[in-house]
Amino acid sequence: MLKILKTGFLSSIQDKGRFGFASKGVPISGAMDAYSADLANAILNNAETDAVIEVTLGNCTFQFLADTTICITGGDFTPKLNGTTIQLNKIIPIFKTDILTFQKVNYGVRCYLAVKGGFLTDQILGSKSYYSIITNSNSIHKGDLLPYHELREISSKIQSSIKINKNHYKETEIACYKGPEFHSLDDEQKKFLLETTFTISKDNSRMGYKLNELLVNELPQLLTSSVFPGTVQLTKSGTLIVLMRDCQTTGGYPRILQLTEQAINQLAQKTSSDSFKFKVKLI
Repeated sequence: MLKILKTGFLSSIQDKGRFGFASKGVPISGAMDAYSADLANAILNNAETDAVIEVTLGNCTFQFLADTTICITGGDFTPKLNGTTIQLNKIIPIFKTDILTFQKVNYGVRCYLAVKGGFLTDQILGSKSYYSIITNSNSIHKGDLLPYHELREISSKIQSSIKINKNHYKETEIACYKGPEFHSLDDEQKKFLLETTFTISKDNSRMGYKLNELLVNELPQLLTSSVFPGTVQLTKSGTLIVLMRDCQTTGGYPRILQLTEQAINQLAQKTSSDSFKFKVKLI
């Protein structure tokens, strides 16, 4: 078991997400930065579908109640094991009563804690990903006990680690494709959209990121249409909203851009006041 001693800003169980229920209004959910979550599982030789903990902006404390191995990827929140700083992207042996803390944010917004074999929490509609309407909560809480497989034997010679390209966290060009309503924009709107440096507003979450800069909008509202993580909506007021992993499944705003999967992962490591430009790719 993993005992939650301190939860921080927001920590939740996430996996690859919940697919096949969009017609029922169920979001996909899953790890915001799927690349980093997948990397943690890969380093531990877990299944890619194994559940991990997504930690947002650190400031949390966990205690392990059984032996295992772990890997931490994504943002660097100065992880410490029993008070000693440990490396990211590396297999770390864990023993009963060990305490893991995440503290100062060095870079990134979200990190991922994987244990050998994944967290064994309840699966609902094919996924363990937290989403409040489905799982009764969108986060873990102080005192929660999260089950995982206990390892009977742990080698003291574990050295596996990898180096990553930190451009994943620093990228300022967010790749995207033209959305279904992009061609309804006039030339000035398109120029503004593709040449402006946008900043993320304080209104950002797992559901979506609102941007501060406004794009004049005279487009008609749509009949309800499908939307996905990475869809960029243009509201009547001119606000741009980039939908993220917990987004709704339909919407009535024009869909002017669609982020690539890699771009969604990169944007997940940004927060309020961070800036970027959209870079349209040709299909």
